[in-house]
Amino acid sequence: MSDELAGQPQLNELLCFALYKAHHAMNRFYKPLLGELGLTYPQYLVLMALWEHDNQNVGQLGELLHLESNTLTPLLKRLEQAGLVQRRRAANDERQVQVTLTEAGRTLRKKSRDVSACLFDTVGMTREELRALVTEVNGVTSAVVAGR
Repeated sequence: MSDELAGQPQLNELLCFALYKAHHAMNRFYKPLLGELGLTYPQYLVLMALWEHDNQNVGQLGELLHLESNTLTPLLKRLEQAGLVQRRRAANDERQVQVTLTEAGRTLRKKSRDVSACLFDTVGMTREELRALVTEVNGVTSAVVAGR
């Protein structure tokens, strides 16, 4: 190794690469589980956000999920076509579009509980260990965003 490369981290030592690999592994892990529910991973995230706090506007969902409206709108349209959410213009401000779960969307929450349980079984970590890892990764994300 040349002197100019000495001390430079190897690919598998890079946090960005570890997160990249984890992202792809998670997508591969979730795909068959969510496929059984008729969902893609981004659709699942939208539903998770609505299961936590129903009746959000598109802007709130986009901010929470870190998605631009040009990415979020087609997701919401597909979820609406599937009968899982309903989109309506806000009565007090027609520029705002409110998104609410339908009864089918609320019912799907019960069916989706096994998705998270499968992850716990696969990674062999406790809920507390996973929460700590999520906190660490969120801290890295916040620092990177703040450092822009």
